[in-house]
Amino acid sequence: MDNIRGSMEALNSFQLTEDMQGLDNQSKLLLHSKEVLAVILQGAVKEYKGYSKQEIMGFIEADSLSEDTEVSPGRTNTVITGGSTEFMQLNEKTSIFDIAFKALNPLLTKGVIAVNLHIDMEPQKNYSLPYPVEKRGMYYLARRLSSQLSIVTEQTDYGQLEKCYSIWICRDSIPKDEQYSVSVYETVNTQNTSRKETPKENYDLMTLVVIKLGNMVYNGEKGEENYDLLHFLNTVMYPHKDDFIETVSEYIDFSETEELWKEASEVTGLGQCVYNDGVEVGIEVGIEKGIRVLVLDSIAEQVSKERSIDKLQKYFKLTKEKAEQYYDMFASEA
Repeated sequence: MDNIRGSMEALNSFQLTEDMQGLDNQSKLLLHSKEVLAVILQGAVKEYKGYSKQEIMGFIEADSLSEDTEVSPGRTNTVITGGSTEFMQLNEKTSIFDIAFKALNPLLTKGVIAVNLHIDMEPQKNYSLPYPVEKRGMYYLARRLSSQLSIVTEQTDYGQLEKCYSIWICRDSIPKDEQYSVSVYETVNTQNTSRKETPKENYDLMTLVVIKLGNMVYNGEKGEENYDLLHFLNTVMYPHKDDFIETVSEYIDFSETEELWKEASEVTGLGQCVYNDGVEVGIEVGIEKGIRVLVLDSIAEQVSKERSIDKLQKYFKLTKEKAEQYYDMFASEA
C-alpha cells in the first residue's frame, strides 16, 4: 500500500485543526505537514504521476515552505522571515501566497542539475466570490513565475525560468453540478506550422489546479478519477468525523501513534496530546500554533478582544494575563 508514516508534527496539526471552523488559518497550519502535501501533490501534479508519496515527500524542499511570500508586484521576490508582512506601497493591497514552496521536478532533473517546480497552495473557504477564482489563480501564477527573475536586463537568462503550479482547494459555496471536481488549466501549443516542434518544457510554465469540494459528503467510488485526492481532502478540510483517523490512515500511516490519537481526543484543551505514561507531547510550539490560529481567525471574524481572550483561556487553559500576552503578540500579525 502506498502510504507514508505519519510524524508527530502531522498528528499534532490534525489535532489542532480538528474543528476546521476557521478554515483559512487552520488549513494553512495543516498544509505545512509534508505528509499532507505529498498526498495532495500526488493527485494534483502530473509530474508526480507514478511516484510514491514517500518519494514526493523527498522532492519537497522543506526549507522553502513559507506563508509569508508576497504576491504584490515589485515584492514577489521578497520572503519575509519575521515581523509584519503588511507593507503598503502606492496604496496597494498586500497579497500573500498562502503556502509557497519548491519541489523537485523529476522529469527535468538530470544528474546533479536540479530543476524545481514552484508551487503555491491556496485553501479557499468559498469558491463563489465577486471575482472568478480562476483569474486570481492565473495572476498568482504570473507573479510566481516573474518572481524567479529579480531585475530584468539585456543579460537576463529566461532559460532559467522553472514551472509554477497554483493549487486552489475550495471548500464551500460551490454550485451543485461543480461539486467534487478537479479543473486543470495549463499552457498548450494550439497551432504550429513549423516542421520542428518546440520542446514542451519551453512554454509549459504555468498550471492552475482548482479543486472543488462541496458539502462534507463525498460519494465517489474508489477507482474513479481523482478519487483519492477528493476523498482525502474531504476528510481533512471539514470538521473531523468519528472515523477521521481511520480514513486518513489509508494515506498516512499513524499505526504507531494511534493510541496517542485516541487519548488526545479525550483530552480537554485544543492541541493537547498525552503519551500513555502521561507525558505531554502537545509541545509548546504546537500549542502556540493553535493559539496563533485562534487569534488570527478571531480578528478576521471581528470577534472582540475580550471574547477572544475568554476563548484562549477556555481552550488552552491559560490565565487571563497569559492569554492577553498571546493575543497581543499574534494580533500584531493581523
